[in-house]
Amino acid sequence: MKKYAIYLLSCALFATGCQSGSKKSDQDLADQILSDTTFTIVDSLARAVIKEGFNAGSGYSQIWARDLNTFIETALDERSKEEVKGAILLFFALQQKNDEMIDGYVLKEDFTWNDDTPYYSDAAPGHVGFKNTVETDQETSLIQLVGKYVNKTGDIALLNEEVAGVTVYTRMEKMIDYLLRERYNEKFGLLWGAMTADWGDVQPNDDFGCDWNDTLSHEAIDVYDNAMFMIAMDYMQQMTTDKDKLERWKTLKQDIHANVRKHLWDTKNQKFIPHVYPGDSPIPDGFDENSIHYHGGTAVAIEAGLLSKEEIAAVNKQMVENVTLSGMPSIGLTLYPAYPEGLFRGGMSAPYIYQNGGDWTWFGGRMIQQLIAHGFVKEAYDEVRPMINRVVKNQGFYEWYGKGDVPSGSGKFKGSAGVLSKAIDQFRVWAVSTQKGS
Repeated sequence: MKKYAIYLLSCALFATGCQSGSKKSDQDLADQILSDTTFTIVDSLARAVIKEGFNAGSGYSQIWARDLNTFIETALDERSKEEVKGAILLFFALQQKNDEMIDGYVLKEDFTWNDDTPYYSDAAPGHVGFKNTVETDQETSLIQLVGKYVNKTGDIALLNEEVAGVTVYTRMEKMIDYLLRERYNEKFGLLWGAMTADWGDVQPNDDFGCDWNDTLSHEAIDVYDNAMFMIAMDYMQQMTTDKDKLERWKTLKQDIHANVRKHLWDTKNQKFIPHVYPGDSPIPDGFDENSIHYHGGTAVAIEAGLLSKEEIAAVNKQMVENVTLSGMPSIGLTLYPAYPEGLFRGGMSAPYIYQNGGDWTWFGGRMIQQLIAHGFVKEAYDEVRPMINRVVKNQGFYEWYGKGDVPSGSGKFKGSAGVLSKAIDQFRVWAVSTQKGS
């Protein structure tokens, strides 16, 4: 018994020492974060870019729901609440008669690109909408956008504001009904879209690539669309006190959660299966699509609550390894390995270009946010460095980066600015809290 007591005492002393070391390590990291001048530079640049307006970035005149959803918190700091509210209400004015939501909108005089199916509405006569129908994140992006607006401003009156005689909250309910009616696969109990690269909105075997085509498109189920739906259900619960509605949204989220885990989570390999194909697959013979890691969809899945802390650690380790193996700059790497050359058309046909393995801070920054939120702050700080450093170097936020950290696309991409600004705020909140608790 005496030896056992000594053993217990030694264990206790060891644990106390480790805990003390952990606290010191956290304190050192907190000090480093709060004294990081590059964070100040990047946050200031992000706010300046977002202050310019709600369009997706330089080269984009359009206001997209999926983009604004990722920089609305910073936009509310830099623009008036009324301006943001007006931008949100325009989406609902352009909601279609079948209840679907558009990707985004633009003034009619600025609608200059080739699109066979523009979207119009009598409630927004000065604007035209557009939608990349291969994707299934438009409705869920707007719901999240509204939820973030309400949470930050406290303006719950928006939910009861009528647009063409229908309240905003009712319109969001109708959007969910549209998804369950038009984009829900009964067999798998999950939402579907066309096969694209992870969260992307370009399909293979098609020169344009953004519109559903009965001949060329392939129905596919992925984690991104369904995780976005789950997050939207959380916001729908937050924005109502109606018991029946609360139960409906809760049940929908639980069902999607169970079916994602059943059909899309690969327990053996600790990763998400890229796609389940209810029909034909576009993947060429000899290529194993399940060898691909989807970084963006995985980050959103973590936000949706689909992974345990142990699984988050596993997928993050894989992302870091993928960066090393690919030679790409950061965990913003869309996917790894890339799809074979020629599967997609145009420039995206080559590996590590655009959505086929390009490096997008827009999604890498969301992974950083989730690492911080789940207690992996040291990992988050290490992994955000390439994203921060290139903003400082380039004095701007590029849409995506290629091999050698070469910037491409829009030079003022507000999604990238927004996710980094939010991550920096999370880092600072954690650091201040850590210092107070020391």
